[in-house]
Amino acid sequence: MADGAEPRLTEVAPGVHAWLQPDGSWWINNAGAVQGADGVILVDTCATAERTRRFLAAVDAATGGDPVRMAVNTHLHGDHTYGNALLPDSAVVVGHRATREGLLADFILKGTPPIWSPSPDWGVSDVRPPTVVLDDELTLFTGERRIELRHPGHRAHTAGDVVAWLPEEQVLFTGDLIFHEVTPLVFMGSVEGALRSLEWLAGFGARTVVPGHGVLITGDLAPVLAAHEAYYRFILDTARRGRAEGLTPLEAARTCDLGPFAGWPDRERVVLNLHRAYADAEGGDLDLIAAFTDAIAYNGGPLRCAV
Repeated sequence: MADGAEPRLTEVAPGVHAWLQPDGSWWINNAGAVQGADGVILVDTCATAERTRRFLAAVDAATGGDPVRMAVNTHLHGDHTYGNALLPDSAVVVGHRATREGLLADFILKGTPPIWSPSPDWGVSDVRPPTVVLDDELTLFTGERRIELRHPGHRAHTAGDVVAWLPEEQVLFTGDLIFHEVTPLVFMGSVEGALRSLEWLAGFGARTVVPGHGVLITGDLAPVLAAHEAYYRFILDTARRGRAEGLTPLEAARTCDLGPFAGWPDRERVVLNLHRAYADAEGGDLDLIAAFTDAIAYNGGPLRCAV
């Protein structure tokens, strides 16, 4: 694991567990498990078979072997979904309609481009998309325990972001709408949409927040949201300035000062986020290959990967 840190299962409320994987960099996500009288509901899986097996083993030990009945995917990215393949055949996978569509079109699992070093060893051969989908919201139960799945109503990190909200326990699993002390990534979503989602996230009034990547949040969420807001506004301002000066996204990234964000892991995501901001401002589509090529150039080589 990165920096020798081991993943761990942390009980954040009775029967509610967060799977935290340091350091939250590329492909190293957080997930969760909610235990109730009817079994376990997972919130996301992991990128690789090895990491997912460790997650499932930890959940099995913590819940006394209760069966996994359902798994929620907070969005389509493989670090949160590829491990679906290891779930029991009887487990129902739930996600947003756009997440199902995106996973059915996934090409990275079977043809991983040379973007990351080392290239991930997935240990999974096929994606397993959600078979139950939502567009706006859906409520799940295990026994009396209630889990509300909600979509922000617009693109943010992706088109199909879903949070899992436990109103009784006031625990919020945000997926990648929050990267805590890790550089946010919105190249498949919208910078403006990610910015708009912050007020929506604040409205839950959560006492405990499990971000998609990074450190568990148990105190005041406001500083975390403020840091995200500052970063997204920095991206938008840099994109406006770069376009006005006739700079490419890579040139704009190389000439900007990351300031307080320079110490966050995966700083090269500034290039991908600028590609998204440029595409949205110009009303065009994002060129995924060009964006990652520029990110590699900015990074001076393939992107750091620890899976």
